[in-house]
Amino acid sequence: MMKGYFKNPEATAEAFTGVWYRTGDVARLDEDGYLYIVDRTKDMIVTGGENVYSKEVEDAIAGHPDVMESAVIAVPHPEWGETVAAIVVPAKGKTLTGEALAAFLADKMAKYKIPRAFRFVESLPHTPSGKIMKYKLREEYK
Repeated sequence: MMKGYFKNPEATAEAFTGVWYRTGDVARLDEDGYLYIVDRTKDMIVTGGENVYSKEVEDAIAGHPDVMESAVIAVPHPEWGETVAAIVVPAKGKTLTGEALAAFLADKMAKYKIPRAFRFVESLPHTPSGKIMKYKLREEYK
């Protein structure tokens, strides 16, 4: 795959265990032996001891007709350690509320996965390749 990161021995040491490369992906293997990438380790949320995959919640939110884009992140919670928060870009000309989105999600996932906080914004920060820069969204909650 690769020998390491260019001129970055610290990142190389962190990413490799012997000859094995740790991708940071979270995957599941189904009963037929198919492997599915379900999220990134750094994007997994642990709330009250339960694991929440941000991509699962984002995919469910994307099913709402008035949502253009969303990002789901962990935010600090004094009792549960972390809780689920969604930053949502409504579709052009649409208005959304957290209550309406939570109700939309209620029959699509377990209650602990439904975001406890919603923030509505005009746009999300993206990398040049189009990925949402979640680390910038997390910085706002530190």
